[in-house]
Amino acid sequence: MNALRVIRAIDQISYWSGKASAWLIVALTFVVSIEVFKRYILNAPTAWIFDFNGMLYGTLFMMCGAYTLALAGHVRADFVYIYLSPRAQAALDLALYLLFFIPGILVLMYAGYGYAGDSWRIGEHSTVTAEGPPVYQFKSVIPIAGALVMLQGLAEIIRCVVCIRTGAWPARLEDVEEIDVIDTQLAHSEYVDEESRRVAMEGAHAIDEAARHRTVVDESVVHERAIKEDEQDKP
Repeated sequence: MNALRVIRAIDQISYWSGKASAWLIVALTFVVSIEVFKRYILNAPTAWIFDFNGMLYGTLFMMCGAYTLALAGHVRADFVYIYLSPRAQAALDLALYLLFFIPGILVLMYAGYGYAGDSWRIGEHSTVTAEGPPVYQFKSVIPIAGALVMLQGLAEIIRCVVCIRTGAWPARLEDVEEIDVIDTQLAHSEYVDEESRRVAMEGAHAIDEAARHRTVVDESVVHERAIKEDEQDKP
């Protein structure tokens, strides 16, 4: 199995674990809505619901970490990084992964495993509210999420090595983005003509692509690409 296949396989694991965990948003919305109804309409609040909300949100936050890393969605300071060549970017990323990411995630996994083990051993319950629910199953998410992020981190390290060798970043998985929604809205708008929509989306996609690969947008290239595609569309 070559490097690109390994990257693709790990990306898929992170992608689908994140997509599955995203359904917790639906559960969280449902729980909060029910509690609001009980609290303000029936005047019968549930004591443990605050803890449960925190567990749902915490699980969502942690389990989507690998997914976000796979899509290069984590926040970072790019004011110097974007001016580097892909090889220099990959070398810098590789050094940071080895120096900080790997040790940090290993500590998270080790500590999380200890927290979860102790919690299961004593049958720990939350002390935030009077009727605190059990938290051991929630603390078990810590080492699991850490393992997923570590796995994706290994894929990112391989991605850096490939980029250093080839001079180009391997492709990432794509998901529905806000820019796709904008494209759909512009396509159905009666106030925007086709040429304006195409030019606007060309620029937006170039900015999005530059943001994903941490590079500077070359406006002349974007404009030239738009002109070429316009000429190809003409009969």
